[in-house]
Amino acid sequence: DDAAVVVVEAMIFYSFFKTLVGQEVAVELKNDVALVGKLHNIDQYLNIKLLEAKVVDPQRYPQLTAMTSIFIRGSVVRYITIPKEHVDVALLQDAARKASKS
Repeated sequence: DDAAVVVVEAMIFYSFFKTLVGQEVAVELKNDVALVGKLHNIDQYLNIKLLEAKVVDPQRYPQLTAMTSIFIRGSVVRYITIPKEHVDVALLQDAARKASKS
């Protein structure tokens, strides 16, 4: 069932991002706003809370420069960029393997 596959794939990403709590990530939104901050929390809908958040282009978005923490709805996220050293490829491959068997 396609819906079950989507749920399993979302859970793989949720589990992966939970391992990154406390790490700095960059988030690009669908409206082209880019933010950098420390991942504080993420839920099963991939809603994100960043602490120590900074807008990447403060000249373009001066109204966002005063914020230090932000809640981002998962549906407005285009990309999440994480430092390469924080990617556990073996963990992701194992989770994908397990998901494909179910």
